[in-house]
Amino acid sequence: MNKTLRYLFDPLCGWCYGATPTLSALLEEPGITVKLLPTGLFSGEGAKSMDADFATFAWGNDQRIARLTGQSFSERYRESVLGDHRNLFDSGPATVALTAVSLTAPTRELDALKAIQQARFVNGQDITDLPTLASVLTSIDLKEPAAMIECPDAALLNANRTRTDYAQALMTEFGARGVPTFIADSGAKRWLLHSSAIYSNPKALIDQLQAA
Repeated sequence: MNKTLRYLFDPLCGWCYGATPTLSALLEEPGITVKLLPTGLFSGEGAKSMDADFATFAWGNDQRIARLTGQSFSERYRESVLGDHRNLFDSGPATVALTAVSLTAPTRELDALKAIQQARFVNGQDITDLPTLASVLTSIDLKEPAAMIECPDAALLNANRTRTDYAQALMTEFGARGVPTFIADSGAKRWLLHSSAIYSNPKALIDQLQAA
């Protein structure tokens, strides 16, 4: 098949967490190269206050995602993350952590994303905190990027900005209104895949790629 699939996501997005089984299935498929592109959707100006109303809204969405995908959203996450109204809903630190992995161990970026999602949605850890993220990366033997994010330098922050700018440009180009978004590339042809079925059928994107 020999196609490249660009996966646009945000590490704080529950629907993206729900799409993780689909990513795992894609990586097992011969002829498909998956490239992760964090969008920074919930960082900077996109960060939100974690107040009671937003926490209730998020938990309702999370329960729907859990029913559709089987992904776990724990009570510890509900109490320690959604219940902590001192911190912002801000994906900036986690996005920087993933960029550090992309620079030093690019084949492990999906492993890092899974570990970060597990830390938040299951273990109830604060992944808006750089030391916590460094500990998560260290726990899966990604010590070099862990050291990088303890004190991010200009090179790392510029690389992160370049990645998120590119991801946002792709969203604009293809009229994508949110994440997760999947963009396929085969030679001179690029197209947006329909992702609505991926939660009930992780093979749905593979079927679309084979039919293209």
